[in-house]
Amino acid sequence: MAGNNVKHVGDADFEAEVLKSGVPVLVDFWAPWCGPCKAIGPVIEELAGEFAGKAVIAKMNVDDNPATPGKYGIRAIPTLIVFKDGKVADQVTGAVGKTQIAGMINKAL
Repeated sequence: MAGNNVKHVGDADFEAEVLKSGVPVLVDFWAPWCGPCKAIGPVIEELAGEFAGKAVIAKMNVDDNPATPGKYGIRAIPTLIVFKDGKVADQVTGAVGKTQIAGMINKAL
């Protein structure tokens, strides 16, 4: 279950919610069957609380939304991408630690 601060985005609202956002957006590309995705879920929720008001933390289910991951060449999940001003600012694949993820967001602020 995602916390109140985590925004769920899909192919339909990706441009409006992510690319047109006035603040950096971290998107966690994940799927329900992915073990490592579940492992970093609580970290993503913590970061959403910590960065509330400064950055948007979002999750996209790649099974339900195939177009966006395809556009960004995502081959493995979890993949975390930080978008700033509609462009990819940083990207990492795999279950990385909270410090590394926070660092990616801080660099984009």
